[in-house]
Amino acid sequence: MDLVFSEEALQYRSAGHPESPDRVKKAHNYLKDKYDVKEPVQASNDDLLLVHDEDFVQRVKEGRFSDPDCPKYEDLFFYATLSAGGAITAQESGALSIMRPPGHHAGRNFLGGFCYFNNLAIAVEKSGLKTLIVDFDAHHGNGTEDIFLGKEGVTYLSLHRSPGFPGTGRESHQNAINHPVSATIGDEKYLDLLNEELQRLREKELEQLALSAGFDGHKDDPLASVGLSTSAFKEIGNMLREVGIPAFGVLEGGYVGDDLGRNIDAFLRGFNAQD
Repeated sequence: MDLVFSEEALQYRSAGHPESPDRVKKAHNYLKDKYDVKEPVQASNDDLLLVHDEDFVQRVKEGRFSDPDCPKYEDLFFYATLSAGGAITAQESGALSIMRPPGHHAGRNFLGGFCYFNNLAIAVEKSGLKTLIVDFDAHHGNGTEDIFLGKEGVTYLSLHRSPGFPGTGRESHQNAINHPVSATIGDEKYLDLLNEELQRLREKELEQLALSAGFDGHKDDPLASVGLSTSAFKEIGNMLREVGIPAFGVLEGGYVGDDLGRNIDAFLRGFNAQD
């Protein structure tokens, strides 16, 4: 698994906002000589409409929304559709997109949590494949669940900190398997829980893994730590590789700039390891 990235993603910013390009720049600098990097395509309007309502897409395009976590950046629609396109490119090439803005809090007709369009969901829907979505961001992907709840051919698995933003994912229902975990769960219990679910879900007919790859569970993360070490992300990569089906991913959270690149690298080394 290599990377999808464009330096265009470093151009949008809001002063003092956690979703700053600075830490992504550090991560890219750490990773760029270790992995091949593909440029993303730009998602089309038709791509967005695969999972979002037309009126919602238009409101984002025109800036007709209000959310304290989602600033109205200059040229926002360009950056958001480029990030969505990054997920499409990642799906087509089996890569990890580290584009910004992220996406798993964006639902069919709502945005939130730094997310405008649901990049992963767009790529999954465009692929048409039977998919297991594994969301290991420490926040619940309420937008992804909203889009795919009850949809045949897609299973959503999330391990996330609770209580915590966005306050959803307290229980499992239909095809959404939710595991709220404590802020102090740590490596051993977290990895045991993930492994148990992956073993159980391998019985399903699956054609691909789609990964909402969040690194805000790291022990030093200021927003959503669940006490994970960098080595835990390597083991997560190992476990997901062992599912044995094609995979792609998108970067969601991770807010410690100096650690983000190392954590992504650990995950990719685990995923790319040879048996």
